[in-house]
Order: sequence, then structure tokens, then C-alpha cells
Amino acid sequence: MTQPPEGQAVRAIDVIRKKRDGHELSRAEIEYLVRAYTDAEIPDYQVSAWLMAVILRGLTRTETSVLTDAMLHSGDVLDLSEFSAKKVDKHSTGGVGDKTSLVLAPLVAAGGLIVPMISGRGLGHTGGTLDKLESIPGFNVNLSIPEFRRVLKACGCAMIGQTSEIAPADRKLYALRDVTGTVESPYLICASIMSKKLAEGIDALVLDVKTGSGAFMKKDEDAEFLAELMVETGERMGKSVIALITNMDQPLGLCVGNSLEVAEVTEVLRGGGPEDLKELCLELAARMFQLGGTADTVAQGKTQAKQLITSGKALETFRQMVALQGGDSRVIDDPGLLPRAKYTQEVGATKSGYVTAMDCEGVGIACVVLGGGREKKEDAVDPAVGIVLHRKLGDSVTAGEPFCTVHFNSETKGARAKELLLQSYRITDAPLEHKKKLVHRVIRGSGI
Repeated sequence: MTQPPEGQAVRAIDVIRKKRDGHELSRAEIEYLVRAYTDAEIPDYQVSAWLMAVILRGLTRTETSVLTDAMLHSGDVLDLSEFSAKKVDKHSTGGVGDKTSLVLAPLVAAGGLIVPMISGRGLGHTGGTLDKLESIPGFNVNLSIPEFRRVLKACGCAMIGQTSEIAPADRKLYALRDVTGTVESPYLICASIMSKKLAEGIDALVLDVKTGSGAFMKKDEDAEFLAELMVETGERMGKSVIALITNMDQPLGLCVGNSLEVAEVTEVLRGGGPEDLKELCLELAARMFQLGGTADTVAQGKTQAKQLITSGKALETFRQMVALQGGDSRVIDDPGLLPRAKYTQEVGATKSGYVTAMDCEGVGIACVVLGGGREKKEDAVDPAVGIVLHRKLGDSVTAGEPFCTVHFNSETKGARAKELLLQSYRITDAPLEHKKKLVHRVIRGSGI
């Protein structure tokens, strides 16, 4: 299909038809569609038709980067040039028990980089960084941009929600995708994630792309395709990007639920905590240090991260950030001050054997059922409820022995969550033969 004659206005119907027929859209056509929809000049039904055409026909790499750029510039792009240090962030595609952001922001900031983290809430079976932070009494995730800068200047990191000024096109498009069956396109997912992250004014980004039963991308090949797309899109826009494909066949760490996860974060920042959570935090921090120029190699980055934890600098930076954002920083030393559920109940194994499979999504849903997550955006979240795991993949268990403990405030919800957890564990007589690596693959840009 030919381009409109020079000087002739782009029309939404022509853009829809062109993508429906499998042709590549021009920059002008994509920019028009994004701008016109953001400004309410074209209706939902036309953009819905275009989104479905993208689901069916896909986008080229060039179209994906142009779409990302148009969404990025639909609002404000932060200028953080006042900070001489490199600005580096991390993004996860979502999982169960994934609290790495709360470790990484203060850890990497303690190492001299700036971490301007704009995060999201949990939806479906996955937890959200903002919900975890809000379980700290008083913590304010709704900072204005000037307040965001103030916190960054004081401690090197800040963690807030998306403001109305940041990528407004993404907010409108995502809401429409959510109700029109057009969420799953890797091209649209890439543009959504990257437009929000690049609006932070960062120099570099580390991506944690989850795969497995608890991830949105269940298949390794789908996760790898999305990761490659995001790395290439970031590079096209002049940023250093690296992606790790990581395992989400079981929850990360031992705690699932907002205040329980915050307590686990403080353990890791003290040098303790579960091995898988520590390992992934060190892997991600090392890449952030490498992209930020404070480490030449991944090994150096890990050494740097370990030293910052051992010295107490990372924990102190977390304490500072919590206080600067209005939170009760006493919870750092006394997690007992975090919200606590009224009741706890152990869930015992129905037979002896080995844990050889977990329905990780099922564990996440059990937490949502307790009130620890949301199925609709407007649902309230109970910060106190959740699950503490005592057995994970490969572990042995004896009949009647507890494999997890449920923290709940409603007996009805607690009983339902217990049923889901019993269904989520597979216990067999033979031990697990092969356990997947935590980090499956690292996808680097051409300049890394």
C-alpha cells in the first residue's frame, strides 16, 4: 500500500487497513495514531481494531521502536542530567514472590549509581512493587516529580508509581488492551514496558524476563523473543540494555505476600535470606553495576554488591529511602512493626516423598484469594496476609510435615487458599532428576 500523498492528512481507517493487510506502517502513521488516541481525537473502537490487527499481523522491529518512541514522547521524559552518575533501572515481567526491586534499588544506589524506579502494582497472580512498599506504614509511592528528584538527590534511589505525566499513551492503550483481548502481543508488551522505563531518563536498563509456570510467558522461546525485542528496541533508542531469562517455576524466596516479602528483603540486605533470592539479586545488581560503569565484569559487580551488603551501606540506603518517602523506617530493624495477620495455619503434606513440581501460578492465586493481591485494578489489598514456604522444588517432605504456613485474616479465605496450595504441590516417591537453572540465558545488546 502506498503512503498518503505529501500534505494529505493520515486517517485512522487507512492505518487500520494497512496493518490488517500486513504492510509496514510509516513513522508518521504510528505517531499520528498514538497522538490522536492520547488526545481523544479518535475513538476506542478504531484503536481496538488496530490493536487486533497488530495481534494478528505483528510489527516489524522498526515499527516496534517507533511505537515505543511515540508512546514515550506522549508525555514528559525526565531530564536527570543534574546527576553526574549513570542512571540505571531494572524491570521484571512479573512473578510470584519477586521482591528483587526492593533489594536492588538501595543496593545499586549505595554503589554510587542513580536508580529512578517507577514501578507498578500487582495484577492477577503476580505481586506488585508498589503494594509491597505500601505495606510499610506511611510509605508514599505517589510522589510528585519534584519530590521524586529530592529523594534521588538525598539517597540515590526512589520508588514511585507512574505519574499522569509519564507515558499517558501507554495508560490509555493498556486499559484498552486489557478489555479487548490484545494484551499478549510481544510487540505491544515491549512498547508498553520500554516507553515507561525510558521516560525515567535512564542511561541503561536491566530486564528480568520470567519464564515458567508462575510467569506470564510460560514458554522459554516466548520469553526469549520478548527479551530480544526489548533489548533491540532499547538499543535503537540509544540505551544500554541487557536481559536475563530467569526461572519462575516456583516462587522466588520463601515469602509470598506484601509485608512478609518486605521482611524478607531486610534479611537479604543484612546478608541472609533464601539462596535463590540472594543469587538473583546479585546477578541483577552485577549487570546494573556493569552497565553503569562501576564494574568492568559481572564478577566484579557481584563482589561490589556483596561488599555493599556486608558493610551495611545497602541496608542504610534502604532505611534512608523509606524515611524520605514518609515510611516508618523502624521496620527495617524490627519487621514485627509491619502489618501482621490475625491467624496462621500450617499446611501439611498429604504423603511422604519429594517436591518435584509446583504450580507457581497457583501459589500466586492463593495469595490473591487471601487478599494479598488484586484481580481488578480497584480491589483493595491486605498487606498482612500471605504464604511462607518451608519446602521448594527438590526438597524432601514427610507426611503431615508442614510445607508452608498460611497467614490470613479471614477463615473462609484461609481455607480456600489452603485447598489451592495443596493442589499446587506435586509430591512423588522419586526425587527430582533435573532442576532448571535460576538464570537460563543472558541476552546482550551489540555494544555489551
